[in-house]
Order: sequence, then structure tokens, then C-alpha cells
Amino acid sequence: MSLRPTIDFLLNDWLSVERLNQRERFADHSRETFDAVLDTCERIAREKYAPFNRLVDTQEPHFDGEKVVLPQATHDAQKAYAESGMLSAAQDYEVGGMQLPYTVEAAANAFFAMASVSIGSGMLSVGNANLLMAHGSDLQKQVFALNEFSGRWSGTMCLSEPQAGSSLSDVATRAVPDGADFEGDPLGPRYRLKGHKMWISAGEHELTENIVHLVLAKIPDEHGKLVPGVKGISLFIVPKKLVDTDGQLTGERNDVALAGLNHKCGWRGTTNTLLNFGEGKYPVRGSSGAIGYLVGQPGKGLQCMFHMMNEARIGVGMAATMLGMAGYHASLDYAKNRPQGRPMGAGGKDAAAPQVRIIEHADVKRMLLAQKSYAEGALALELYCARLVDEQHTGAPAAADDARLLLEVLTPIAKSWPSEWCLEANSLAIQVHGGYGYTRDFPVEQYWRDNRLNMIHEGTHGIQGMDLLGRKVLMENGKGLALLAGRVNATIERAIQIPELAAHANALGKALQDVGATTKAAWATANPTEALANAVPYLQAFGHTVLAWISLDVALAAHAAEDSPARTGRLAAARFFFHYELPKIGAWLQVVRTRDLTCADLAEDAF
Repeated sequence: MSLRPTIDFLLNDWLSVERLNQRERFADHSRETFDAVLDTCERIAREKYAPFNRLVDTQEPHFDGEKVVLPQATHDAQKAYAESGMLSAAQDYEVGGMQLPYTVEAAANAFFAMASVSIGSGMLSVGNANLLMAHGSDLQKQVFALNEFSGRWSGTMCLSEPQAGSSLSDVATRAVPDGADFEGDPLGPRYRLKGHKMWISAGEHELTENIVHLVLAKIPDEHGKLVPGVKGISLFIVPKKLVDTDGQLTGERNDVALAGLNHKCGWRGTTNTLLNFGEGKYPVRGSSGAIGYLVGQPGKGLQCMFHMMNEARIGVGMAATMLGMAGYHASLDYAKNRPQGRPMGAGGKDAAAPQVRIIEHADVKRMLLAQKSYAEGALALELYCARLVDEQHTGAPAAADDARLLLEVLTPIAKSWPSEWCLEANSLAIQVHGGYGYTRDFPVEQYWRDNRLNMIHEGTHGIQGMDLLGRKVLMENGKGLALLAGRVNATIERAIQIPELAAHANALGKALQDVGATTKAAWATANPTEALANAVPYLQAFGHTVLAWISLDVALAAHAAEDSPARTGRLAAARFFFHYELPKIGAWLQVVRTRDLTCADLAEDAF
């Protein structure tokens, strides 16, 4: 079974991505150039990634005392990806890019995420470079960002610390000016950093010539004290190896040391590190302290880093989606070929009758259809968000601003919904395999392990729920929520005219009303403790409503297509979601609406 027909349908029949070619930035492109990019990425993923997914899971990165060792397959995949030009695909021609719509770039990268998310395909490097293109100086762009886009260097994001976790206000890494002339360094105001960063993906390896760390740290005040809270956080470029203004290595190692490798249950092919900055293991110019160059203004680092964090959240959502899709494809293939059991007739089962394949059992079909609705719905959501990115960057001013605000509202969903429900898809894939699902004879147990990380990666459900209910639906006087409701209602108005989809449209309209009323009820007392006590159930209900909308909108495109098994399957996936999934939101919204404090008020000693 191939992913390509689904990608083609979503891009061309649903999103009509070729219309973007009418815009000046994409005028050189056509359906043919988009297809060529997809062809190339599909081929590289098939040849360089998929065959080695199990290998990188079993041959984890290890430190030999001098360097981190990765399988040769990872080096080969990294090289093939860099040579494809996909690292800079969305960038201007002037810097070596293709000026490819982000929608097509996201679709093309889906092949890699499905083939082997553990090998990776440069998500953090691209996000790192994009941040520098948005917030860095001209020389920082030239020296650091462009070398990441070329694949010569790679990048990381260094936020979390062992004692702080997701609480960025507790960041303790310090940055002090490096000498009297620190402000005169052409690469940016130069500081010395000291601190520890935990959970740094791709923080140490030999895949590229250099690693560009983007590090959050605080600059002490005149009394040597760190400013409390997030307002005092600044952002620094800290290269593993020092470079000159031409982007050439100087031969000096920066004071960044690997303190250890984290060994996770999944994503085992990606190095995950604890890094020590400035401990003196690699003294620079006679003293300890990692040299870093300030990005933007002091104390404004978190605003810059959110540029990368939001990209990473959508990237995590896509990774979770494609792991769910991989499990669905694997379990569908298994179900079509595994004989077990006999059909139930009027007189019961006939033991003498031949076995049937398990796909003929209703409950197996239920599990397969659930996976299909989760994975294909999530993929549509991620591509819709990618289309909003293109609108934000190339649309008319009003449309671009609407896209910006819709992205603000949808980003917590794009990250969290696939990471929960495509993980459930992976669990169902194991279930379809029965006892074999727990063995390493089949890939589905690895897909589940790889996907379990995504519920935590780039912000837990708790963080995303508070972001959604505490900030996103309220920002700009609720304009983002109103914009989303307008898009949903437009789909409802179209679908209600089609008898086959009218009941779905009515159910979606009711869900939208319930979410709106619950949002108001949650904040009725204007008490954040009460409003946010059940932020995760709110996130779940909001997410299911968004996915019901996406599913219905996709179903409209499917309904208009010629009759085929694919059309039947897409309409069935929508029907499944509306019959089996959307009704769940009532229980979630109830505790939010009543501001239920069962969990929040329970005393610690009662657990």
C-alpha cells in the first residue's frame, strides 16, 4: 500500500495546491515540479530510510570516548537528504532554495517521517535556520543559517534544563559579556555561557561538519543575579566549533561538552543528549565558558525561540501522524493476509469451513477504520496548517493576517491531537497483529515506542491545553476562535446540502456551539485556576471538533470525486469519526463547563 495516492488527493483534490502557482513567489512551479519533488523524496525515503528503520532502533548511538557513533545508514540518509535540496526547499532562489510552497515541502517530508522518523530529516536544522533568517543579523544568516540549509552544518534547540524541565522561567544557564569589546564582534555581541541543557536532540554527532546550538540563557543584572521569570531570557548562537566571518572553521573547539546520552524507549536512532556549556573541558582562548553570540535583543530570546518552537510543534504533529500512518499500513497488510477464525452463520460457526482472513471480522475492520480516520485526518490537518503558512507568507494582507491567527489557534491541536490519537492508532495496530504485535518480528511495536515520545515532545498535553484555553482562544478578543468558527460554518453550509453528509454537518454544528459555550463557561468566574483546571479535556474536545471539521471538508472533496474504492474509504473514515469519535466530546466538555475541581482540589495525602 502506498502513501502517495493519499498525498496526491489531499494536495490536489482537496487543497488545490497548484493555485499557489498564480502567486509571484511560486510562479516558476507547476503540478509537474511538485510531482517531481514528491517523486524524489518518496524514492529517497524508500531507498535510504525505510530499509534501516529497524537497524537504527537496535544499533543505538553510543559514545566511544571521543565521539558519538551512529550507523553508516544514518550518515548515508543524512547525505541523501541534504543533496536533495530539501533543507532549503522553501528558501529564496538567492540563497540556494527552490521557493517551494511549504505545503508541498511538508507533504514531501511526510515520506521520510513514515519511512524512519528515528533517522530524522533535518527538522531541527531547518527550524534553527528559519529562526535565524527571521531574527538574526545579516552575518548570522550568512554564516550560520545558510550553512545549515546546505547541510554542511546542523542545528539544535537548547531550552530544557535538568532542574527546570518545561518551566523556562527557571532557566539557570548564565551568559556574561566576553571582554570589554564583546559588543563589537561581527558575529554578534559575544558572551560566555555556563549551564546544562537536557533532552537536546541531535546535540552531538559526526553527521555534519559543525553543530549550531541555539541556547536560551539569562544575562545577570549589575548585581550578578539572574532576572526571575521568562522576560530575562536571551537567545544565543553557540557553535560546537568556532567559525570565522566567512563561515570557515577556525580549528578551535567551543566549550560545549557531551555529559551523557539519554536512552529513550523510542526514537532510538536519534542522539539525545545532556550538554554542559562552559564547564572548562574545552577551554576557549585560555578560559572556560562557551562562546555564544546574541540573537536579537537581550531579554527577548523567548519571543525568538517561539518561532522555532511553533515550527517544531507542527513538525512533531507530522511525525506523530506518519507513525500512525505507518502502523495503519502495516496492520492493514497483516489483516489482509492473516487467516484466523470462521464467519458466524445462523447456526453458529462451522468448524469445518475454511478460515477467513482477519480483515473479514467486524472488530478488526473497526480497528482499521479507526486508524485510517486518525492518521488520514491528522495528515489533512497538518497539510492544512502548512497551507496557512503559505497564506501567511504570500497572501494578501487581510488573508495573511487571518492565516497567522488561525495558525495560533490550531498549533496546539496540530501538535497534540496526532500525538494522542495516532499513538492510539499504533496501539490498535499492535492489537490487529495479536500476539505477534508485541514481537520484533513486525514493526508495529517500534512505531508505538517511537510515537510515545510525541505526547511529551515540544510541550505536553497540559502545556498545550493551557496555551489553547488560557491564551489562544482569548487572544485579540477571541478573533482567532471566531475565524475558525467561520471556516467550520462554511464547511457545514456546503455539506448540509448533500444528503449523505447532512447529518455530519448538523453534528459538527452542535459540537461547535458546545465548544463555544464551554469556552465562555470556563471563564465565567474569570478565575484562571478554575478555568484551566480541565484544560486537557478542553483540548481533547476542541481537537476532536477540529478533526471532525477537517474530516467533513475532506469528505466534500471525496464526494465530488469519481466513484472508486478510495472514495468509498474516505467517506467511510468520515462516517466513522462522526459516529464513533465526535460523540466523546460531551464528557470532556462537561467538566470544563462546570469548572470541576475534583482533580485540582484533591489533597496530596489522598493519593
